[in-house]
Amino acid sequence: MSKKDEVREFLISRRAHVTPEQVGLPDVGGERRVPGLRREEVAQLAGVSLDYYTRLERGNIRGASESVLNAIARALRLNDVEREYLFDLARAAPGPARKVKSSKARVRASVQRVLDTMSVPAVVWNTQQDLIASNLMGRALFAPHFESERPNFARFIFLDPRAEDYYVDWPLARRMTAAMLRLEAGRDPLNRELTALIGELSTLSLEFRGNWAEHHVHEHRTGHKQYRHPEVGVLDITFDVFEMPGEPGLSIGTYSVDEGSESAEKYALLASWAATQEFGRHAGEPERAEDAPSGTPDP
Repeated sequence: MSKKDEVREFLISRRAHVTPEQVGLPDVGGERRVPGLRREEVAQLAGVSLDYYTRLERGNIRGASESVLNAIARALRLNDVEREYLFDLARAAPGPARKVKSSKARVRASVQRVLDTMSVPAVVWNTQQDLIASNLMGRALFAPHFESERPNFARFIFLDPRAEDYYVDWPLARRMTAAMLRLEAGRDPLNRELTALIGELSTLSLEFRGNWAEHHVHEHRTGHKQYRHPEVGVLDITFDVFEMPGEPGLSIGTYSVDEGSESAEKYALLASWAATQEFGRHAGEPERAEDAPSGTPDP
């Protein structure tokens, strides 16, 4: 899909989710041919001409000022992540400060040591959701994912038949995953690995094509998940995501449970099970500490 098509579909999808009542516009009666707001209503709310907004929605967004983009974002009630995505789309290409290359296949040995000292499951992934490092509990928690030669959250969720059972709310997991990939694609449209992944999923997964067409964007920060682990059963988990300073495109995810909860008891069982397994080397983990890249390699 071209950049103009991305802009057009995103803006159309966002105004379809906003009703006149939500933005304080009067109901003038009559049948509405489109869900949500009309173009003229968005233009009115944003304080721009209908002709100008129409050109923006047709994909001619290059050169739109920050004030105009902010006005459009307010009119469409975009959240922070959606607003960021709109600004990314308005750029012909990401600027140097924002461009992210995410082809890393491993983490520094010092990062692996930090992971190994954590008492909760922890994993590291890049922008195309390759799982490139973990501690023992992280590998145990996501054991089905790590059975792949190159473990990847998105491929597991959309292409592995076990995902529907592992993720208690599989439709939500699909929607969020597609939305995260769309956000990253807007940030770095020149990421060839990410583009290839999106093409692969579009070809092989009907569910991905449907979720991708929704044009949602999402950034994982914190929240709750439920996993149905094949060894210990359903786990209620709080996740937190941290960006890695000096490592553009890499994120650390941690997965904790409430103390004294049923899930905490299952975590103890998971730890016991993990200690008996021969998982092999963590994805992306160097053979020896001296094999790890020195310093911070170019992203």
